[in-house]
Amino acid sequence: EDVNKALRDEVKRQLYDILSEYLGRKLPWGALTGIRPVHIVNGLMDNGADDDGVISTFVNDYRADEKKARLSLRVAKTERKVLANLDYKNGYSLYIGIPFCPTTCLYCSFASYPIGRFKNMVRDYLRALFKEIDYVSAAMKDVKLTSLYIGGGTPTSITAEQLKRLIDKIKSSFDFSDLVEFTVEAGRPDSITFDKLKVLYDEGITRISINPQTMQEKTLKLIGRGHTIEQFLTAFDMAREIGFDDINTDLIMGLPDESFLDVKDTIDKISKLKPENLTIHSLAIKRAANLNIEMDNYRRHKMGATDEMLTYADQIATDMGLIPYYLYRQKNIPGNFENVGYSLPGKEGIYNILMMEEMQTVLALGAGTVSKFVYPDEGRIERIDNVKDLGLYIERIDEMIDRKKAMLLRG
Repeated sequence: EDVNKALRDEVKRQLYDILSEYLGRKLPWGALTGIRPVHIVNGLMDNGADDDGVISTFVNDYRADEKKARLSLRVAKTERKVLANLDYKNGYSLYIGIPFCPTTCLYCSFASYPIGRFKNMVRDYLRALFKEIDYVSAAMKDVKLTSLYIGGGTPTSITAEQLKRLIDKIKSSFDFSDLVEFTVEAGRPDSITFDKLKVLYDEGITRISINPQTMQEKTLKLIGRGHTIEQFLTAFDMAREIGFDDINTDLIMGLPDESFLDVKDTIDKISKLKPENLTIHSLAIKRAANLNIEMDNYRRHKMGATDEMLTYADQIATDMGLIPYYLYRQKNIPGNFENVGYSLPGKEGIYNILMMEEMQTVLALGAGTVSKFVYPDEGRIERIDNVKDLGLYIERIDEMIDRKKAMLLRG
């Protein structure tokens, strides 16, 4: 297998060199095709490589830019420090998907149903989800739960009462003795109310996300976000007022028609809010997203992150005292860039690290979710998906449970 890998790497290297010379163009990540470059850094460090050795491998063997090599190294060192005192090898993480949103954003490919049209299905959805929770909590009762993430969609699309029911169900079903983090993605500012944030705070949620993606009104309208800058600022202020001290904010670089000055203005405005976490995404044109499906309607719009945007984001994050702690790439990012999560020391998103670096089994519940069963001793990872369609998930919930049951019994 090592021989085959070396041969594949050599073929990729030579092909990259030929194309790079022919086109007169170099890519930030060179010949690297994987989405988890930090995996490579950790492997090199485990085998005794020092900083110079890691950077040399990235630059010479993979033809990556030295700046990307150093970023990967910074992330790997942070991850290793965060995980050093965490017993993640004997635990698992839990993801719970709430596939409802105020509207569907142009770039989104996740399971997401507009709450206005589908609110009459929330009750049945939660009933099915609770059944899946019952199975998983019983099956994993002797395994430590490390981190818990409620995502979507936008979980705060459902009512405050429904949110409370969901969280109460989770808390009564799982042992939180070893839980180090409980995140809820409040995502869309137009889904947030004081009552919902109060429920989250009173229920002990330790980390939330409130995401504008951009601070440019014209872009918000173009990408179908359906909220204003003012709504985002109001939601952020409410969260602070209630007492949240670990807030993540997502931004997307390279949204349609955004210039460097637009991105600079967005980042400068966000920096004044001092979020504990800042996630910088490069626009990805995903196959199932409306942006890709309706691409002919958007070809006249300039899209894609630039190195100038990402460099400025990194500079301001550093000025804010934030350090990069997780990183991943996607094959459909124009310009061959990456997504990076920054945080204050001690505020890193544990779930993000464990999930992205595939260090721990993640059981995912809900429509459109994918469970990842990690077997580190065997170097094996198995994935089990739930159907995306809301009605089919509700109708076939027993089948979703049986899929997990079969994997857990097989081991």
